[in-house]
Amino acid sequence: MPAISNDWADALKEEYNKEYYRKLFNFVGREYATHKIFPPGDDIFNAFHMTPLHEVKCVIIGQDPYHNDGQAHGLSFSVRDGVEIPPSLVNIYKELKDDCGCYIPHTGNLTKWAKQGVLLLNAVLTVRAHQANSHQGMGWEEFTDAAIRAVNVLDKPVVYLLWGSYAGKKAQMLDNPKQLVLKAPHPSPLSAYRGFFGCKHFSKANEFLKAHGEEPIDWQIED
Repeated sequence: MPAISNDWADALKEEYNKEYYRKLFNFVGREYATHKIFPPGDDIFNAFHMTPLHEVKCVIIGQDPYHNDGQAHGLSFSVRDGVEIPPSLVNIYKELKDDCGCYIPHTGNLTKWAKQGVLLLNAVLTVRAHQANSHQGMGWEEFTDAAIRAVNVLDKPVVYLLWGSYAGKKAQMLDNPKQLVLKAPHPSPLSAYRGFFGCKHFSKANEFLKAHGEEPIDWQIED
């Protein structure tokens, strides 16, 4: 696994010495050596590489990476340019259009968000090809929970967009009065109509950031 070299490295350094991480490191190494694993090894920590801890303004938590060929590149809900936009992201774009007036782009690459301080963090950072959730329970959740706790103690305004029951459970570790937690159903076609559509999380996030002296996020993904 590639090293994290920005300020996340210091925030997470204690994790590297823990027994669970040693087992996780060995497990992931074996998986990449013996199976087709997504994302590519160099992209595992892209969420951390693209969004340094001190720049985090917003956190969007996914469950695990996309498991079909060419999709995952280390950012939750995001896919590489030229890849068909997954159904959940289609619905995210629909809500963005209704909420903020953004046009719906032809790319699902959310790197622009990451570079503005949106931490696009999956709870599990790797997956076997075509086997959803195949790396759950192997230690990634403990590592990414440590990252969430590192954001929770920042002395700055941050907005958490927690979509679905899995992400919503992360709210129990968030207790910073300077930060805002927003929860809604998952944008999946199975649940988006139960309250994701109309949640207005994107405008609410920007209103909160502006009210606390932070630059709002430009949510428009360009073609």
